[in-house]
Amino acid sequence: MKLLRLFACIATAVAVVPASAQSAAFPEKDKTIRLVVPFAAGGGVDGAARLLSEQLRKQLGTNVIVENKAGASGTVGGKSVQIAPADGYTLLFSAATHVLARQVLSSPPYDPQTDFAPVARVGEAPLLLVISPQLPQQKLSDVLGAARANPDKWMAAIPAAGAPSHLATLLLAKQGGLKLSYVPYKGTQPALVDVGGGHVSMLFDSMIAALPLAKGGKVKPIAISSKKRSALAPDIPTMQESGMADFSYSSWYGVWAPKDTPADRIAALNAAINTAVNELGKSGAFANLGVEPVTETPEQFKRFIAQDVAEGAELLKSAGFKAE
Repeated sequence: MKLLRLFACIATAVAVVPASAQSAAFPEKDKTIRLVVPFAAGGGVDGAARLLSEQLRKQLGTNVIVENKAGASGTVGGKSVQIAPADGYTLLFSAATHVLARQVLSSPPYDPQTDFAPVARVGEAPLLLVISPQLPQQKLSDVLGAARANPDKWMAAIPAAGAPSHLATLLLAKQGGLKLSYVPYKGTQPALVDVGGGHVSMLFDSMIAALPLAKGGKVKPIAISSKKRSALAPDIPTMQESGMADFSYSSWYGVWAPKDTPADRIAALNAAINTAVNELGKSGAFANLGVEPVTETPEQFKRFIAQDVAEGAELLKSAGFKAE
């Protein structure tokens, strides 16, 4: 009997090894992890994704690539990940815009909160408020005063519905007591061009996108949206320093997987991404994009998304926004 029990224990141990080895082997060295970016190459989201993919490649010893699938407010790329095999090898790298699809689209192709598995939030980035260089105002208080006095003359560019730039502008109007006119655009670059040309008055958007034009005098920088100044532009004050004590808003980036991806693979990806983010923070690579590193568990990221969606939905509702 003792000998039989010994054989039984050995058989059980041997049976367990393949499952453990399979779990430990993820990701397999000969397979490729795809980070799908639902926007065109060259933007802030794309830049952050490429830094992360390179760091993950070094850490994991496997191929990690970025695929740009732009269109339909980011939902073309999002849909491609939603319907991909739930094996942890196809991931979505997107920005805060992703989670508000149901609030800004009349027929969203998916529910961002239930049709994806949150993997990791990787960073936050401040927004920069800029105005047309033809306008005389130099400080936020001057901008607010002029916009209150002549609301018909102040138009705000909106690069994408539901994007951080849109919500930050709505928050500015709400806290500043402004009645702005909103002009929709298909992306940041055409919006910046029109602000520079004086066709619209102001724009709140990614610092990394707006700062080069601000430094070149093409647009006039007024304030940044984060609680502290950015190392990329230490001379530009925050909104709080400029008199709006309760104003704080940031864009953020995250990684999602198809919703049925196994929990152990989500955990492995989260650990790898958090390690990569810490390294990108230490090396200064994220800082060059104006990104502050963030490391969270998948559950923390899920709770953050729920709160962000609730706050964004309330802002859109209070502004009378209608889904497109």
